Amino acid sequence: MKLSAEDLPRHLPKGLAPLYVIHGEALLLAIEAADAIRAAARAAGYDEREVLTAEPGFKWAALRNSAQSLSLFSSRKVVDLRIPSGKPGVEGAQSLQEYCAQMNSDIVTLVTLPRLDKTTQNSKWFSALAAHGVVIAAEDISRNALPAWIAGRLKRQEQSADTDTLAFLANRVEGNLLAAYQEIQKLALLFPAGHLSFEQVKDAVMDVARYDVFKLSEAMLTGDAARFSRILDGLRAEGTATVLILWALTEDIRTVCKVLRAMRHSSNMAGALRDARVWGVRQQSVERAARRLSPALAGRALRQAAYVDKVAKGLRRGDVWDELLQLGVRCARAGAT
Repeated sequence: MKLSAEDLPRHLPKGLAPLYVIHGEALLLAIEAADAIRAAARAAGYDEREVLTAEPGFKWAALRNSAQSLSLFSSRKVVDLRIPSGKPGVEGAQSLQEYCAQMNSDIVTLVTLPRLDKTTQNSKWFSALAAHGVVIAAEDISRNALPAWIAGRLKRQEQSADTDTLAFLANRVEGNLLAAYQEIQKLALLFPAGHLSFEQVKDAVMDVARYDVFKLSEAMLTGDAARFSRILDGLRAEGTATVLILWALTEDIRTVCKVLRAMRHSSNMAGALRDARVWGVRQQSVERAARRLSPALAGRALRQAAYVDKVAKGLRRGDVWDELLQLGVRCARAGAT
């Protein structure tokens, strides 16, 4: 069974599964999911808990031994296995498959993993975990979904806000889900239940956005010029190296060019994305850019990126931050109707 982190609270009251697997890049959602499972296990009489961390040098026999031994004071326990690297290795992979084949009904096992690529999710050991338990994907909240997520969290504490206020909050905490959680909790402490005004939220919330070059590139690809400009300003204030920013933008422009070239031979967008090796969360944004940009426009953007590179190296005159802004905004606005 597969669940999202938001679906888990509705699942747990129906009864505990013998195995839960949490994976994903959203640390807040992963922590909340693990806490909820442990709390449900305690309420169901799983009083003992053993934490195993599969770091270098970890003895996988400890997992087997843990499942076979119960405390004198408890007939049920939780085995909390953490694999920080997401790669158990050959011995670990075999141990996980054997563990799944011999599940103990008096044990609830919780396996925590980082974000996994498609190859890892198709591996035999992960497939065994998925077949015997509940897989919870703690995926990061997309920018478009962030206002609704914030509204849902406010509802939990019996508060609400209008659309403009939710958008303001989303802009303030973009890219930092943990900070978003903290700011929402702060609103519960500062104000009573009910509707929050824009002024209340504006005065209470700090600018906790964590800008990164990948979200900057995403804004360019999806045609959001205003967001691109805002994130670029944030990166500049944080002292991010211009060469890193230019690299991220150039790589994605080059990827769009590859997709457009593949489209010349076939009108199949899915095939073109696959040929350009575009998977996962990037797929949607690259596809949107490929549908907006013509091969000529994409080619000009790539040449402009090469010019910005010369400015960054001092081979051409100009302000590299202004050049980066022009590059991103032109790509974002290209093909807009």
